[in-house]
Amino acid sequence: MTLETTLAAIRPADEQAMAAARELQSRLTKPAGSLGRLEELSVRLAGLAGVCPPPMPEPATVAVFAGDHGVHAQGVSPWPQEVTAQMVANFVAGGAVVNAFARQAGADVMVVDAGVAIPLHGGPNLLDANIRRGTRDMTVEPALTREEALAAVELGIAVARTLVDAGAKCLLTGDMGIANTTPAAALTAVFTGSAPAAVTGRGTGIDDETLAHKTEVVAAALARHTPDPADPLGVLAAVGGLEHAALAGFVLGAAAHRVPVIVDGVIAASAALAAAAFAPDAVAAMVAGHRSAEPGAGVALAHLGLEPLLDLGMRLGEGSGAVLALPIVAASVRVLHEVATFDSAGVSEK
Repeated sequence: MTLETTLAAIRPADEQAMAAARELQSRLTKPAGSLGRLEELSVRLAGLAGVCPPPMPEPATVAVFAGDHGVHAQGVSPWPQEVTAQMVANFVAGGAVVNAFARQAGADVMVVDAGVAIPLHGGPNLLDANIRRGTRDMTVEPALTREEALAAVELGIAVARTLVDAGAKCLLTGDMGIANTTPAAALTAVFTGSAPAAVTGRGTGIDDETLAHKTEVVAAALARHTPDPADPLGVLAAVGGLEHAALAGFVLGAAAHRVPVIVDGVIAASAALAAAAFAPDAVAAMVAGHRSAEPGAGVALAHLGLEPLLDLGMRLGEGSGAVLALPIVAASVRVLHEVATFDSAGVSEK
């Protein structure tokens, strides 16, 4: 599917299915509203699927999109760029946190090389779809051409379609890329209208001096390009990353197939902003997995109107927070499938 056909397939949530889910929730053997936000989540998922109860969100797959960044040359991260490729190898070998969490949650892990600088060796769960060997330095020139940004978006769309065609009922966002919180901050600033200082965080744990420099780098890139939030492809090209653009496409692909996509942390949230700029109705497919400790993530989720399910002070990325949220998403749906109604259970209502 192209970006154009994907956008054409994205529709608003089904109001009838949502109404049916609310009505069913009111008849289940529990006090009304006693499951809190899980009840509204189940209603949203019914609206996405267009049926009540919605399908169980399993099997599920987390797609970890990896890329490198020219802005790394500006000293925004203490980690060497080679770590991106090294961590991709770790994901493929099953040795990263996201792999452990995915085994716990019963999810599959797919790794996608969207733009890693160092050529990677293959693996059964590694998709080599490298568009270019890392982005350009966005403080000097656009990070990507429009053609490269579009290729990355359509890569994400293709991965979503492949996974759904293979039977996935829930998609989860993952990412890897040394220095990728810098373009995430730039994207978030553009799409939310926020100041760079409000959305730039410590990433992998930088000190105050480096944080101040990183904020200046984001501000300099935005001043150079003045991206227009009404042109999301142009924004991704100017200050995005290949994994950010691919994740935006992945979210759009999930929305087009009416499959929920659990959004992880600050990288995924910035990509979700881009997806919503392409198609506002795509937000209906998004579930915020957790509240990242990165400030930009909270700003992005608030802009999207999404309340995260977990708040554990995490800022790892990889898809870790999305995978941890998966059992909660599944539980919200299982309630609609399995909990008895007052009538069927012979329980008196008040």
